[in-house]
Amino acid sequence: MKHAGKIALVTGGSTGQGAAIARRLSADGAAVAITYPAETDSAEPIAHELRAAGGRAISILADNSFDDQVRAAVERTVEEYGRIDILVNNAGIGFAVPVEDFTMEQFDRMFAINVRAMFVAVQAALPHMSAGGRIINTGSVGSRFIRFTGLSVYAMTKAAVEGLTRGLARDLGPRGITVNATQPGQIDTPMNPADGPYSGFMSDMIPLGRYGKPSEVADLVSFLASPEADYINGATLTIDGGYTV
Repeated sequence: MKHAGKIALVTGGSTGQGAAIARRLSADGAAVAITYPAETDSAEPIAHELRAAGGRAISILADNSFDDQVRAAVERTVEEYGRIDILVNNAGIGFAVPVEDFTMEQFDRMFAINVRAMFVAVQAALPHMSAGGRIINTGSVGSRFIRFTGLSVYAMTKAAVEGLTRGLARDLGPRGITVNATQPGQIDTPMNPADGPYSGFMSDMIPLGRYGKPSEVADLVSFLASPEADYINGATLTIDGGYTV
């Protein structure tokens, strides 16, 4: 129970990696708040599951494309638990669109959810986070390694996550707060299923020969949130089965 007594906020925790992260942190003893973006995609089943297993968990409706909803999610977490020890900025979107067809509305929404919301959440959480706090951002190997056309804006946002992580690590390190990022490769999620139309092609490019599991990303996040990672700061840790070697 290495996170016993800790308070964690996980954005985008209704499915995939976010749900796995919430489950792992809860299993390790943390009280968890999980956000979800729309009424049709509730995280309450995950929160109910964690409570049924003896954990403390709440779900919060918050669309990361809106600053006020991100701040409200932080405040709701603090209202429920009193503080935040672990902030996992996991919510993100991605889609491939040819450059000439990419609308500015799509551009702004992807940047807002994948990058801006992370900074907003950090700003809102800092007054409630003390030394020993952990901020963990979800990046992607797509920031540096692009196999398909139409992903230029997605790649830009994930590269921004890496830069933001390094800058925040410098800013917040003196306060005893570490900031790191995970950089997953092909992970079996609803957004990128292991049995999807490109799975055979993609698996062939992974030395381990398979997609990663959301639980494996959650293991890395739990480690970065733990005392064992006290001296890891400003790092972007790739978890991709060797996809980018």
